[in-house]
Amino acid sequence: MSKIALVTGASSGIGRAIAIRLAKDGYRILAHYNSNKAGASETLSEVQKFSPDSMILQFDILVAEQVEKTVKDFEIDVLVNNAGLHLDGMAILMSNDSFEKVVRTNLFGPFYLIKSCAKKMLLRRSGCIINISSLAGQTGNPGQVNYAASKAGLIGMTKTLAMELGPRGIRVNAVAPGLIETEMIHTIPNLENLKKQIPLGRFGLPEEVAGVVSFLCSADASFVTGHTLSVNGGMFPS
Repeated sequence: MSKIALVTGASSGIGRAIAIRLAKDGYRILAHYNSNKAGASETLSEVQKFSPDSMILQFDILVAEQVEKTVKDFEIDVLVNNAGLHLDGMAILMSNDSFEKVVRTNLFGPFYLIKSCAKKMLLRRSGCIINISSLAGQTGNPGQVNYAASKAGLIGMTKTLAMELGPRGIRVNAVAPGLIETEMIHTIPNLENLKKQIPLGRFGLPEEVAGVVSFLCSADASFVTGHTLSVNGGMFPS
C-alpha cells in the first residue's frame, strides 16, 4: 500500500509542484485546498497521472475541529505545511487584522495540522513533517512584518518539534524558498533589482522547491531533522 502525503495549499504554485513530485515518488496524495477548488482539481489531474488513488480535501486549516475531523480517517506518513497567506504593508500602517490573519494562517494552521497528524505518527513511531517557511523568515523583509514574523516562528516551531518528536522516529524539517516563479512574486515591487541580488542570476522554480521536499521525505534524509534548508539561489547563504 502506498504511503500517504498530505500537502496543504496544493491548488497552485509550490504546493502543486510538491504534490506532483511526491506523487512521482510513489505517495498517495491528499491535496488540500480551502477555496480554490478549480485549482485543486487541476492539481489532482496532474497528480493522478502518477498516483491514481490520490484525492483532494477541502477544509479550513484555521478551524481545528475541521482539521481533526478530516485527517483522522487517514494514516498520514508525510505532512507538508505549505498553505500560507501574505497581506503586505509597512508595519506602522498595517492593520491589526492584517497582522493577525497572516500570523494565524501561517502559524496556527500548521500547529493544528501537526497536532492532528502526529497522533498516529507517534503510535507508528514514524513520520515526516515539512514546514514551508520563507527567506523572509530568515532575513526579515520590509513591508512584510507579519509574514516574516510568522515564517520565522515556523522555523522555531520546526526546531522544537524535531526535539519533541524525534525520540518517536518522527522527523521535522523546514524549507525556506527565496524568490520563486509563482503568482506571489509578481506582486513584489522592484522585482528586477531583487533578481540582480541572486548569485545564480534567476528566480527559482516551484519544481526546485519540490525536489528539496522530496529529498527531505526520502530515506536519503533519514538522519536529518530540525533543519531549515534554504532554496534561494544563494541570496542568503546559510
